[in-house]
Amino acid sequence: MSRADVLVIGGGLHGCSAALHLARRGAAVTVIEKDHVGRHASGVNAGGVRRLGRHFAEVPLAVAAMELWHRIGELVDDDCGFESHGQVKVAENEAEMEALAARVAALRVQGFTHEEVLDRAALREAVPALAPHCVGGIIARADGAALPFRTTLAFRRKAEALGVRFREGVRVREVRRKNGDWKAAAENGEKFAAKVVVNAAGAWGGAIAAVLGEPVPLEPRALMLMISERVECFLDPVVGAAGRPLSFKQYENGTVLIGGGYQGRAFPEENRTVLDFAGLAKSAATVAELFPLMRGAAIVRAWAGIEGFLPDEIPVIGPSMKAEGVFHSFGFCGHGFQLGPLVGAITAELVTTGRTNLPIGPFSIRRFAGAAGTGGVPAH
Repeated sequence: MSRADVLVIGGGLHGCSAALHLARRGAAVTVIEKDHVGRHASGVNAGGVRRLGRHFAEVPLAVAAMELWHRIGELVDDDCGFESHGQVKVAENEAEMEALAARVAALRVQGFTHEEVLDRAALREAVPALAPHCVGGIIARADGAALPFRTTLAFRRKAEALGVRFREGVRVREVRRKNGDWKAAAENGEKFAAKVVVNAAGAWGGAIAAVLGEPVPLEPRALMLMISERVECFLDPVVGAAGRPLSFKQYENGTVLIGGGYQGRAFPEENRTVLDFAGLAKSAATVAELFPLMRGAAIVRAWAGIEGFLPDEIPVIGPSMKAEGVFHSFGFCGHGFQLGPLVGAITAELVTTGRTNLPIGPFSIRRFAGAAGTGGVPAH
């Protein structure tokens, strides 16, 4: 029986971040990962570090997280490839422009000023290569992007340096409470005990929650990305579209990453995804329409990562409502990367002090009380 103060289930960015922040607070932590660290959504996402376009419930967390990103090297001894050239959302017609402007106005009422409206001329200044039909947009100038797998490994390395133990290739099949401790049994026969469990199992987080007696309607999805051949550098900010799925950025070497929401098929029980080439074609067509200079560029590869989605498209963060000593951090619906450094800190606060000053009420698992089903995903 391996013992620790805290057992973290899931070795993605959120699990690694929680482990690091817990270790900084003096806890002995073991992280269990059924594959390898960063195997799924944490290692293969688009790397967006954004406040732009966030669900209003997430905005306070995204703003606080951005402060951590701008000094990420102090936390993990690695800059994680973070670059801050801004993020832009483009309006292709006046109706989209009105909706974006209304959003910025609503944020102002709440005291947030990070999003700015761009008229046609200002949009051209920020993104000169855009097609001429685009009428304006919004920008968050301090937003940017980082390298997902590098970031997740940086958190892992720093956590290990502080004494966190990682067990990879270990799949949990049972979690139960006995004599004041949580006991977890793995398929390979290993057993673990801890006073506290953190459920950071990503697309498998719903299954862990169900085992603990509070199922949620989590759906595993396969978000697709593709990357182009190298082209002449023409873009600094990350670009999205107001009216259709797009996340578009160019790396320093000239390659372009294209994503934004088109989905393949996820088979979480088999640890695999199947690409939807019709969806990839739609994504490529969007890029060709918005950036004419990309029309002749070749796509060199495509892939998908398995992520967990909830009906209201915001995550579960906070203590279990039914299981004492259990804390959840999963279901980030394809936009959890930027929040990872902060939500790990929030989880560590909750575990060690029972409270946090940040507004996490909207993310309580309580909102799914009485829910049935786990999205058909077996235990982590």
